[in-house]
Amino acid sequence: MRIVFAGTPEFAVPSLRALVDAGHDVVGVITREDAPLGRKRVLTPSPVAQAAADLGIATLKANRLGDEATAWVADLAPELGVIVAYGGLVREPLLSDPEHGWINLHFSELPRWRGAAPVQRALEAGEQTLGVTVFRLVAALDAGDVLTRDARTFAPGTSAGAALTELAEFGTAAVQEAVALLATDPNAGEPQSGEATYAHKLTREDGKLDLSRSAAEVLAHWAGVTPEPGAFALHEDQPIKLLELAVADADAASSRQPGAVQLVGGAVLLTTGAGPDGAPAVLELRRVQPAGKPAMDAAAWLRGRGGSAVLA
Repeated sequence: MRIVFAGTPEFAVPSLRALVDAGHDVVGVITREDAPLGRKRVLTPSPVAQAAADLGIATLKANRLGDEATAWVADLAPELGVIVAYGGLVREPLLSDPEHGWINLHFSELPRWRGAAPVQRALEAGEQTLGVTVFRLVAALDAGDVLTRDARTFAPGTSAGAALTELAEFGTAAVQEAVALLATDPNAGEPQSGEATYAHKLTREDGKLDLSRSAAEVLAHWAGVTPEPGAFALHEDQPIKLLELAVADADAASSRQPGAVQLVGGAVLLTTGAGPDGAPAVLELRRVQPAGKPAMDAAAWLRGRGGSAVLA
């Protein structure tokens, strides 16, 4: 099929490559403009732009799908548009320009978690089964008919970054299946059913952990905001990023104070609030980044504080 693809981040790249590998004629790629990255703020092409260059596909860099993108796509005359995390809305007349319209790979089991941060919000809510849905784009947000869907289960403490990386590869099969379905039945698709929920975009303040909650709730919150915007707590009124957090091998912390951090048998244990049985629980803190300092091993940080600390 003759396809135009729109996407920007790293986890959109597998779908682009899968379409090319399947023999589809990807005639153009739309991605967002080069952005400043790193400490020196060097203008850098998006991962999708770099992949398109490697594949020799014509690319339009645009931060919105306006008149320029509409005219560009019209000249390409695609049969289908495929979008994966482009970072902007597709509106008319572009929405109706390809013969078969546009389809979108979304990282949730729609209609649950419509919006900007479906994986992050699902993990934050304590969900371990995460889905992918390929659906038809319509004017309403993430509300079009479903073509294909699938799901898989992740271990507790899997970060949003790790889950998205896996789902990006996992979702390529759903994308290819949806394209094949449209090739044989242009009217394919089933209306979404069930209660819709909305996945709001994350802000920096979403990263502040409440250590008075149970270990399972703290770990779920940490997973949902890692790596972006980043999980943090306060130490002596200064933010400290909690880069790596995991289920503890043993509940050996002597302190019952939520937020207490202790070095026990070589492991850094972080006490949380009471669990369902009323007893305090712990998590293992493995890597941190104090304010204004580089990332470091949590045990090294704690030894510099005499072997114990309290986070708020």
